[in-house]
Amino acid sequence: MNLKGTTLGVLAAAAIAVPASAQEPLEAVGISVGLLGNPFFVATVNGIEAKAKEINPDVQITSVSADYELNKQFTQIDNFIAAGTQVVMINAVDPNAIAPAVQRAKAAGAIVAAFDVAAAGADVTVMTNNIKAGQEACQYIADKLGGEGDVIIINGPQVSSVVDRVTGCKEVFAQHPGINILSDNQDAKGSREGGLAVMQGLLTRYPEIDAVFAINDPTAIGAELAARQFGRSDFFITSVDGAPDIEQALKSGNSMIEASASQDPYVMAGRALDLAYQVLQGNPPAETTELLDPVLITADNVNDYQGWQAPR
Repeated sequence: MNLKGTTLGVLAAAAIAVPASAQEPLEAVGISVGLLGNPFFVATVNGIEAKAKEINPDVQITSVSADYELNKQFTQIDNFIAAGTQVVMINAVDPNAIAPAVQRAKAAGAIVAAFDVAAAGADVTVMTNNIKAGQEACQYIADKLGGEGDVIIINGPQVSSVVDRVTGCKEVFAQHPGINILSDNQDAKGSREGGLAVMQGLLTRYPEIDAVFAINDPTAIGAELAARQFGRSDFFITSVDGAPDIEQALKSGNSMIEASASQDPYVMAGRALDLAYQVLQGNPPAETTELLDPVLITADNVNDYQGWQAPR
């Protein structure tokens, strides 16, 4: 008997039966977003779910809202870890303070993917180019005002996306000495209610306003509601998101909101899941951060815009 030949034959058969790099099945995904009451985050969850189910139709997906509370997001991530979640998708409440939770998840063997905002230590990150979004929205203001006027920036939670939008906006305004920023530090919490409350206070303080940049569409909608309550129509508003409500506002022809630098939350979050899955397979991307370019949506081009709710 040729034992050597038999042994080689067994090894060859084993090599055929067991691939050298078997794929790791995607079985459990956990998603923590800033605020599920915001349609933007609903779209991100939908994008992640769609991409995950392309990979495995039976994947278990859990999505939760941190409500912009850091401690709540810590608890959510710890719950994902305890459940043995393979991929943790984070829309970080605080991009730097979230680091210990990210490290705990990674130490437990999970892949951590950040989307919309950065999360220190995440394996991969996919975001809109938020500096460019702020630039585009505020360039619209500068152009319409001819480089002169009194403007307001309605700020929001100090996550990286908001900070970058305000940075981009201020870069544009800095190029126009005739533009005077009346206020830039009021946090409207990224919500319609916050935009309403903050703008009510600003309208009381400032009898003359030429334009407002709101860090997202819900804030802009709240600001417009406040203006209408006060009977003010002396200014216009720009923002970031390209949300369904803004599509309708731009199409109406009678909204104070005139432009929004659009994002595609569905594509963004789905891409983050795709990159996380590559890491899970042992194939991390060469670039761990991807920035997606925004498009400025106005009344002139809104009919050509593929919005968040467009068929995919």
